[in-house]
Amino acid sequence: MTSLTGKHLIAGNWVAGETTFASSPAVGPVHHFAVGTPDHVRAACEAAEQAFTHFGYSSRAERATLLRRIADEIDARGEAITEIGTQETGLPAARLTGERGRTVGQLRLFAEHIEAGDYLDRRHDAALPDRQPLPRPELFLMQRPIGPVAVFGASNFPLAFSVAGGDTASALAAGCPVVVKGHSAHPGTGEIVAQAIAAAIEACGVHPGVFSLIQGGNREVGQTLVQHPLIRAVGFTGSLAGGRALFDLCAQRHDPIPFFGELGSVNPMFVLPAAVAARGEAIGKGWAASLTMGAGQFCTNPGIAVLLKGQDADAFIASATAALEQVGAQTMLTDGIAAAYRHGMERVQSSAGVQTLLSTQCSQRSATPYLFQTTAANWLSNAELGEEVFGPLGLVVVADSVDEMLALASALEGQLTCTLQLDADDSGLARQLLPILERKAGRLLANGFPTGVEVSDTMVHGGPYPASTNFGATSVGTMAIRRFLRPVCYQNLPHDVLPLDLQG
Repeated sequence: MTSLTGKHLIAGNWVAGETTFASSPAVGPVHHFAVGTPDHVRAACEAAEQAFTHFGYSSRAERATLLRRIADEIDARGEAITEIGTQETGLPAARLTGERGRTVGQLRLFAEHIEAGDYLDRRHDAALPDRQPLPRPELFLMQRPIGPVAVFGASNFPLAFSVAGGDTASALAAGCPVVVKGHSAHPGTGEIVAQAIAAAIEACGVHPGVFSLIQGGNREVGQTLVQHPLIRAVGFTGSLAGGRALFDLCAQRHDPIPFFGELGSVNPMFVLPAAVAARGEAIGKGWAASLTMGAGQFCTNPGIAVLLKGQDADAFIASATAALEQVGAQTMLTDGIAAAYRHGMERVQSSAGVQTLLSTQCSQRSATPYLFQTTAANWLSNAELGEEVFGPLGLVVVADSVDEMLALASALEGQLTCTLQLDADDSGLARQLLPILERKAGRLLANGFPTGVEVSDTMVHGGPYPASTNFGATSVGTMAIRRFLRPVCYQNLPHDVLPLDLQG
């Protein structure tokens, strides 16, 4: 396995800390890593600002070369990443191999995207010197990078949403240096990926301040990072409580900055009458598989199924229950996540009007499925039943009427996804639900399950709060780059002074 230093990477230098913390692997050896401090944050941010004076004005071709080289360096360390990743997280090797493919794939996709140049949204209004009553100046518009970006590694995706994940790839593609606060759930995985990025930066001759990784640390490290005056935006994937605290700090700055937080979602699935009558058992089985995929540790985990009361709903419930009974214990990413899952399960189980359909027994770091049922009327009267439980827990909500189903849809908070299971005879109800649900979620899907997010030009991974803190953005797909750009208008500038991307 690639050797670990246990140090921070700050502007090309591996920096030790005064104290260390021990990793908490699911299996395998314990490693020790330097604890981050505010001084580490300040050094990284200052280096990032220095790098921006060059990197922010580099060519699209140069940045595309860097992104592709990072992908190549990650692939070259693939076996080492998988080995320590499985040890730290308990995730199977196949999952980590697939996630690495997604990680390098999005780096290469972003390289292609910026080379094409469409993301710059270049616009030109020719001068109209003879226009009456006033002439019009010559105007150009183009998107420009905003400066250094802070990225927080995610617990549930050690590759695709962490050190070299979508936020980092988006920022680098835009021309923004990145300071990453690594997640303590997988520090070894993070370090090896940082080694890959450092190798790519050196090979491409890029300023080393373009990327830094600060390991571990207490809350003060994260607070210092989002409040540092040189940081211009933050990318975050994590809990509602943690994300909201950082969001508030960004808003309270002397110069408030955007906080792009993806915070959680219950991803409701509406099973419409004709669909449940025709294939309720199959939908129930498929829902159970999606619900328990990866121990339910996906932000798109479909935690709630909504149906109309009747025999067909009963068949769906029986099928889902039977499928969930066959699912054994799965290792969760951390002891803390497992404890939070048990707490969430107990909260739902103890709620008034909730019936337990499947009860299992969790151990310290493992999760087993739970299934509960309630009425739409009870769900509408208890806001806690609409809160995310991160893990393989499902809640079936049975409505007495179409009006009650529509009322439930209207009462939803912001979601990453909403799903419709429908057949041809459900089109009328689907047309009633669609204008409600498109105000609730960033992605609407039919006759599928939301786990699994395609990295593409058209993907939206975001939604109204609390799914995310910025409903106009996505953290997945090429449009994610736009988070770290801002429009600049150039009026009557000589053409040879304009940015090169406007001179062509």
